[in-house]
Amino acid sequence: MDARRKEPIDGLEVQRAYLGIGKSCCAAGAQPHPNNREYAMAERQHNTIDPIKLDRLAEVAIKVGLQLQPGQDVFLTGPVTALPLVRRIAEHAYKAGAGLVTPILSDEEITLSRYRFAQDASFDRAAGWLYEGVAKAFDANTARLAIVGDNPMLLAGEDAAKVARASKANSMAYRPAMERITGFDINWNIVAFPGASWAKLVFPDDEEEAAVGKLADAIFAASRADVADPIAAWTAHNAALRARTDWLNGQRFHALQYSGPGTDLTIGLADGHEWVGGASIAKNGIVCNPNIPTEEVFTTPHALRVEGRVCSTKPLSYQGTLIDNIAVRFEGGRIVEATASRGAEVLNKVLDTDEGARRLGEVALVPHSSPISASGLLFYNTLFDENASCHIALGQCYSKCFVGGANLTPEQISAQGGNTSFIHIDWMIGSDHIDIDGVHADGRRVPVFRKGEWAA
Repeated sequence: MDARRKEPIDGLEVQRAYLGIGKSCCAAGAQPHPNNREYAMAERQHNTIDPIKLDRLAEVAIKVGLQLQPGQDVFLTGPVTALPLVRRIAEHAYKAGAGLVTPILSDEEITLSRYRFAQDASFDRAAGWLYEGVAKAFDANTARLAIVGDNPMLLAGEDAAKVARASKANSMAYRPAMERITGFDINWNIVAFPGASWAKLVFPDDEEEAAVGKLADAIFAASRADVADPIAAWTAHNAALRARTDWLNGQRFHALQYSGPGTDLTIGLADGHEWVGGASIAKNGIVCNPNIPTEEVFTTPHALRVEGRVCSTKPLSYQGTLIDNIAVRFEGGRIVEATASRGAEVLNKVLDTDEGARRLGEVALVPHSSPISASGLLFYNTLFDENASCHIALGQCYSKCFVGGANLTPEQISAQGGNTSFIHIDWMIGSDHIDIDGVHADGRRVPVFRKGEWAA
């Protein structure tokens, strides 16, 4: 997904997380806990991050991700460990004419303290008052920018039932603000910062400082911040993605047929669907790139027309649980069987979130040779891992992925096959063994992917 997509739909975390304040927050500038080694190591870790490339990433976030307009406010969230990037983003935002930059920062230790010490009733509560304010800010044309960087497996050792309850409560409370994101009312963007705990997950055999440096380099490369002129690089990349979406929209496929190991799947496409990718125009008239990085083109499946079996090709990291070897069967658009070799309990809790959780809200195409795939890294973060592989998403669809979507009501989107849910969770189904055909309404087939690559 992209500019209509990957703001966390399950809370402020688009796993989608991404744009998330779904975690406990502290005010910018709050003093770190003296016993937190994350902070004790912070100075040395930051020395392994190239300051020039970090500044380029901040510039990309403002000039490409948001294309921030003079006078526009910015609502910014991120982990406290990302303060070096938060500060650079604020600087570039004000240089671009921002009216006001308002940051809210999360902290892993505060998040964990809830699971370790809070009363049971806490896990059915969420900061609805905060999300109502966020929704009002979006209605006033405030831009949304999220920095991800926390440990994706932070909650792995916590009670799965409490994690699921907290996620559901947060998703429900966040709905008013989320509707502005899925409706693409405003320009928004997600970028990443190499937090130490995340870096050690990706590079477990390296010392912490070295791991942070390696993850930083991987983020910069994927975000095109490692070149002399990243703005020009993004202009060229967006043009390439636009060429793909133009071809797909010209074909007007009725469905996509997937075949490969463990996969025989037909995904019907929503009536009046539109393929999008890279830069897009929000309803406020601003062209933005919601996801930095992005390698995908995507659209909306028909919620009632998905049939067959499909297996995941990469693990899904979801709120502290690694869900691996997912295998599902669809009938009439709905998942009727679901298994996983790891994390099956969490997967089934997710599928039971609401009626729409067992149906698809997105289908995305990514070549196996994408830069993120070629890196050979598993990031444990959907913002990156989804851009290494073709993928599908359970849950909420995006109105942007319909012709004239900006003018469609929720009822019209539903009538055309769009799905509704509190969640939006992407998981990867592509590899170099997957073939995809576009199927026209009259049954004609056109090769789209062969062995994981564009057929033409």
